[in-house]
Amino acid sequence: MADNTAETVKKTVETAANTVKASAEKAQATFQANAEQAQAAGAKAFRDVADKSAAGISELSAQGKQNLEALAASAAAAQKGVETLSAQGVAFTRKSWEDGVAAAQSMSQARSIQELLELQTTWAKSATEAYLAEVTRATDVLTASVKDSFKPINERVTASVEKFQAAR
Repeated sequence: MADNTAETVKKTVETAANTVKASAEKAQATFQANAEQAQAAGAKAFRDVADKSAAGISELSAQGKQNLEALAASAAAAQKGVETLSAQGVAFTRKSWEDGVAAAQSMSQARSIQELLELQTTWAKSATEAYLAEVTRATDVLTASVKDSFKPINERVTASVEKFQAAR
């Protein structure tokens, strides 16, 4: 019977050892699977963040490029306005000079003080009217130039605000 008991104890120990071994192998396999799953999830999360960062940087770069293009368009519109104002100013100055010379020649041929005063009054009136007309034209050009200069920048600001609000 002692042999039978020893045999039973031996089988019980072997069974227990096999059970512990199987449990340890199962725990190791579960740990390995969980570790691989965690590593895969971490790698995926990193890729997702990297992709979003790359997309954000690309979008930021595109925004920067569009902003620079808007500034260039704005500067070009301002330059065009300055050129137009300059050309108008030169033309007005030339015409005013020519009109002044013609008026001076006409006044130098006046035969009386009364005639001289009439010629001088007529010239002063026409010179003042021409000046006011030129100021009006210059104001119109300047207003249009400022409007044209700010248009590209306003469009970029509007687009940026819309993009920001959409992201909220």
